[in-house]
Order: sequence, then structure tokens, then C-alpha cells
Amino acid sequence: MSDAIKHECGIALVKLKKPLSFYAEKYGTPFYALNKMYLMMEKQHNRGQDGAGVANIKFDVKPGQRYLYRKRSASSKSIQDIFKSIQKKFKGLSKSQLADTDWLKHNMPFTGELWLGHLRYGTFGGNSIEACHPFVRQNNWMTRTLVTAGNFNLTNVDELFHKLVELGQHPKEIADTVTVLEKIGHFQDQEVERLFRQFKDEGYENEEISGLIARNMDVQRILQRSASDWDGGYAMMGLMGHGDAFVLRDPAGIRPAFYYQDEEIVVVASERPVIQTAFNLQLDQIRELTPGHALVIKKAGDAEEKLVRQSDVKASCSFERIYFSRGSDRDIYRERKMLGNLLAKRVLEEIGYDLDNAVFSFIPNTAEIAFYGLIKGVENYLDEMKARKILELGNQASIEKISEILATRTQIEKVAIKDAKLRTFITSDSDRDDLVAHVYDVTYGTVNQGKDTLIVIDDSIVRGTTLKKSILKILDRLGPKKIVVVSSAPQIRYPDCYGIDMAKLGDFVAFQAAIALHKEQGNLAIIDSVFQNAKAQLLKPKEEQINAVKPIYDAFTQQQVEAKIAELLTPKGIGAEVQIIFQSIDDLHKACPGHAGDWYFSGNYPTPGGVRVANRAFVNYYEGKNERAY
Repeated sequence: MSDAIKHECGIALVKLKKPLSFYAEKYGTPFYALNKMYLMMEKQHNRGQDGAGVANIKFDVKPGQRYLYRKRSASSKSIQDIFKSIQKKFKGLSKSQLADTDWLKHNMPFTGELWLGHLRYGTFGGNSIEACHPFVRQNNWMTRTLVTAGNFNLTNVDELFHKLVELGQHPKEIADTVTVLEKIGHFQDQEVERLFRQFKDEGYENEEISGLIARNMDVQRILQRSASDWDGGYAMMGLMGHGDAFVLRDPAGIRPAFYYQDEEIVVVASERPVIQTAFNLQLDQIRELTPGHALVIKKAGDAEEKLVRQSDVKASCSFERIYFSRGSDRDIYRERKMLGNLLAKRVLEEIGYDLDNAVFSFIPNTAEIAFYGLIKGVENYLDEMKARKILELGNQASIEKISEILATRTQIEKVAIKDAKLRTFITSDSDRDDLVAHVYDVTYGTVNQGKDTLIVIDDSIVRGTTLKKSILKILDRLGPKKIVVVSSAPQIRYPDCYGIDMAKLGDFVAFQAAIALHKEQGNLAIIDSVFQNAKAQLLKPKEEQINAVKPIYDAFTQQQVEAKIAELLTPKGIGAEVQIIFQSIDDLHKACPGHAGDWYFSGNYPTPGGVRVANRAFVNYYEGKNERAY
């Protein structure tokens, strides 16, 4: 992606089903879970570079012994920072101590059976350690202690905050992380109270009751009561002090979660290849957590999916498939190739099928897979064209004529190379722009100057800033007659509110283009009308609101908006003509049939809170407020 945006966080969970001695004997180390957690987090480092955190719970410790440990870091190398810090605690131990798993468990930190890991990509708030997950709600009762972390954004935090106040709580801040922790914790407390009264009435003593509560805690009931009014996308993890755990996925399946279990372990991660790689598994051994369900992991038993919230809508985030998730997943790899493949016909039409004077490339590095698909689509056309021309030769066919037909090739070059070491540390705008213009190096001599059309594919275009200030200027140094930038994603037209840092309408170049077209055509009344309607919608309950922003785009075709975007993003002074082509929403769904979440492209939000965010974002834009819409 040429535009840098922050996005979904990463989650990881490991539960050991057997004593530490089992893993020490079978795998040669008592740190089996620690090593696996490190590997799972490193394999998801793409999902969080603002911080990380780990929590660990020991089972069956005696009163007076610590059972919960947590380490967080907001450093630039947060994962390494955390695990180096943990490993340092074991330096200086003797071989006999390291071999004694019972001694390790009772004397050393981070030697418990239940692990939680989190990688943070913050869409709001600072990058201090206080913003890093996991969060802890500590209590002298193990069954009341709660640790939470997740990949989530809730759109109705204000409403949820006031409901906590109505329950008698005094939350320390208005934030979805705090709200989630306190909401679950409240109903966890109520569950403990319910069970305490039940077992007290049955004649049990207090010490006996603690164990009975731990064994009989109804995690499903707690989550059903806690999440009943959450609006947003979430894959939420929780550890309870006595050893139960859960992973809860939102009803629309917006945020991803996958899991695996056998007789030794239960593991959860945001991405399937992470589990495959860390545990050397086959694809069909890993399950996707069903939307609206929680994977409830009892301390003494297996993990089991439990229904928490029902939904008729499945809108898994398509941006996960286009960009955010690692392309090493089998299905994501195929989908990204298909995204490129489906653009081939449109690209060929736009260049007049003149492949003799066309050079194909991609913007490093995340668009590479879609590039392979685009080239495959172009080569399929070439194969058909060559076969047809050979057939047309009929009796006139000769080795020379057939060889001439077969000589037509797709010209593929790596024209842009990203300089990962170059950092835009300069604060002056003019000086920074000059530095940004050199973030990519070009491969000179790959384009016939003044003759070739250069086609480059990007996975998505959000603001277009990097294209205008850097990439197009850099590509123009090669001297192409025309530059065609192809986006494997459709036009981003609406704000996201479920975890991607795209909350301001005015930032989107597609929105800027549509507004510019209205102004050129003298349609200011439409802009005013949308503003009045959006304000009126915001006075209604979120469940009754409609997306008032859609008429901004309804007046124009995709091609009209594309042309205006190209005009807006063409830097002054470059010699090449610039054209920009976007994926269609229909073709997006053909390529990613299992991930229908497309609200940032279509404005069709899977939750009422999303619609409210779109309306508020337009009001903010119209009124000149440069702030998030949720």
C-alpha cells in the first residue's frame, strides 16, 4: 500500500492442557508455551507496531503465591523487548533448576499454563505503555480477576460508558478498552455472587465455594450479558484468574480469529498461517471462530464454541484479504491473485491492447501478489490472441510467421524499489516532500522513453498523498508516455470505524474527487442537502439512521471519479499522462466471496453504529472539524 495507514491489531492465545513436565520431556524445554507465544507474535508483527503485551496465568497455586504476570512494551521493537525481559529472569539458574518444572512453576514468573499475547496498532490515543494491551482487573478472588486484550473498535463507547455509570461504576476514562474490561468484569462479579449464594445455600464452606465457583463459572452467560449492546468489530480475548479463558468474535465476523486444539494445547491467533507455521499443521486442522460465538476454554477441559450474539449479517473485512493479513495464507494468496486477474480486461482496454509498448510493474511490496494475477490475466489474453492469429494464417502458415506471432510478450519489470532505510525525519514541509520523493528508487532503462505506457498496480489508494508527492514523480523519471496506476481495491469512499485508521472523509481522494466534480458542475445544493440530511439523521437513534452520504457519489460513474482522482493526483511538471483505474465492487466480491465486508467502498455498514459514523464524518467535514467521527 502506497498510503500508510494503521489497522487491525493481532491476538494470540496458548493454553497448555498438560503439566509443564510433559512439555519438558516431549519437546526438551519447559519453555514450550513461551517459545510458541513468541513465534506467534513475531509472525503477526505486521498487525502491530505501536506496542505489544503478554499475560500469563499459573494454575493451582496456593494462597499467598502470585499467579498472574504481565509485561507490556511501547518500544519500536516491543516484541523483542518483552521476551528479552522475560528470558533475563531465567539467566543464572542452574541446570538442575531449569530441569525442575515444579520448582520453576512455584518460584519463577511466566511459567504458567495460560498465555495471552497482543500486538497493538493504535487508531486512537497515544503510544504510551498505558495504551498497550492486555488490561487487568485485579481482585483477591481469583474468579473475579480478569485480563483482556483484543483486536477491536466499538462505535458506541459513549453509550456504553453511561451504562457503566448507571450500574454504579466510576470508569477512569471514556475508552472502549476500559469499557470492555469493566463491562465483562461487572457481569463476572455478578456470576461469582450468583454461584456463591447458590453453594452457600447448599451448605458449603467458603473455602470449598471458591473451587466450586471456578469449576462452574458460566462464561457464556457472562459474555452474553456483557456484549449484548456492543456495536463494532471485535475479536476479544479474556483470561480469568482461576484459569478459564475465552475468545469472542463479533456477530458480523468483521474481525478475524482462528483456532486449533488437540490433547496437548489450545491456540488462537488473528491469522491462520500463524498457527500453521508455529505448530506445523495442515490447513484443514485449523478452524475459523464462528461469528457471534465465543471459544470458551475451561481450565479443566477443552475449548468449545458457544453462541453469544446472533446475526443475520456476515461482513468479514475484505481489507484483511486485500492488504492487512499475510499473503502466505492459501486462500488470501488466491484471492489477491484473482483481484489482479479481474483487472486485466479493463487495463487492456485502456491501453488499446498495445502490449508491444506496455511495461507492467507493481508498487512494492504488498501489491506483488495482485501483480501476478494481473499478469496472468494479460497472458491469458495473449494466448487467445496468438491462437486466433495462427488459425487465421490457414494455408499461409510458416515457421517465420508463427514465430513472429509468438514473439509478442508481456513486458514485466521491477521499476520501483522501496528504500526501507530512508526515514522522513525532517519536519519542514518542503524539505520533507523532497525527501519523500526519494523513498523509492527506480530501475533506469526499463522503459522506452516517450513510447511505452507504464502500468503499475497498487493494492489500494486511500489518500493518494504518496502517489502525488513521491511515486508518480519517481516513475516519471523513466520517461514513459503514460502512467496507468491500477488499484486492486475499489475506491475508498466512506470512513471505517471497526479498526482501520480511516475515520475522516476529507482524507479520501475519492471523496475529494466527488466533491470537486459537484463544485465544477455547480451542484453545491447536493452538498448542502447531504449535510442537512446527515445532521437530521444524527438526531435519530442509531438503529433508525440511514447513510446520508451516498448521494455524494450517486451522481457520477466510477470512471468519472477515476478521471478526477487522476487529475487531483497528477503532480505539476511531470511529462507523462496519468490514469488511475480501480477495482469494481462486484469484482471484489468475485475474488473474495467469503468476505463481504465492503462498507469503506459501498457505504453498506454491518452495524447501526457504522452508519452513524458515516453521517457524523460528513458533518465534521462540512463544518471544518478535523476530528474522528467516533
